[in-house]
Amino acid sequence: MIGKLKGTIDEIAEDHVIVDVHGVGYVAYCPARTLSGLNAGEAAVLHIETHVREDQIRLFGFATALEREWFRLLQGVQGVGAKVALAVLSTLSAADLANAIALQDKAMVARAPGIGPKVAQRIVTELKSKAPAFAGDAAAAIGLKQELGENAAPAPVADAVSALANLGYSRDQAANAVAAALKSAGEDADSATLIRQGLKELAR
Repeated sequence: MIGKLKGTIDEIAEDHVIVDVHGVGYVAYCPARTLSGLNAGEAAVLHIETHVREDQIRLFGFATALEREWFRLLQGVQGVGAKVALAVLSTLSAADLANAIALQDKAMVARAPGIGPKVAQRIVTELKSKAPAFAGDAAAAIGLKQELGENAAPAPVADAVSALANLGYSRDQAANAVAAALKSAGEDADSATLIRQGLKELAR
């Protein structure tokens, strides 16, 4: 099994690249977001997921190990194969996907081509327990967003997010700001403190 390719980008196509590793060209299918960061003739490292079938071996390449993990997770959802998983990761970054799942925002997931409302709903429902663990540096904020999505956040937190959203910030921006405010103000902070600290975060 191939887990990583380190070499020179030989060719970039619409949905894949050829990576030259010591004279051997490996074809790796990648999300559009990964492809956009690659340039022919330049050195690159791709995190690889290998699919082995009776009639073929197919490599899928990702800019980060976290993206590869999401690719694996997405395919655990009924109705999501490799093609659909690539479409999701072409449209949303790993952090955006974790946000959408935590907030149960199926509309954001449905922005990916080929994703209908039913599949989007399954993705946000079936993967909600995974979002904080696969959110990378944003794990604390994602955990808070998950509580908001399930209406389980403490009242001061929910009130602060709601107040910032009413000021014109997106729910995602508001949740990020309140998560940062909680770090500095502490878990016992009241909503007024969280709103004030949250506004400072948003003003940065």
